[in-house]
Amino acid sequence: MLRITVVESSRSAVSLRVEGRITGPWVEELRTACDVHTSPDEVQLSLELADVSFVDGPGIALLKELRTRGVGLLRATPYLAEQLNGGALSDQI
Repeated sequence: MLRITVVESSRSAVSLRVEGRITGPWVEELRTACDVHTSPDEVQLSLELADVSFVDGPGIALLKELRTRGVGLLRATPYLAEQLNGGALSDQI
């Protein structure tokens, strides 16, 4: 199960808290939520990932894609940071 909650929203920025597992059908659910919050205007989107317990291969691919699109990935667990960066730990990935 995946829960996506709007933490902060303004005309220029949106922050979403992501909780649970980014696997299977939840990967597309997260993609849709991100697309909704960044379209049609140029909105700076950030995802808070501290409460993500597991991410499968397609989920990692989505997070990497989102990062290349300028989405901020914040507060990732060490496990998730390892998957995304090969071990680089920081508040923002």
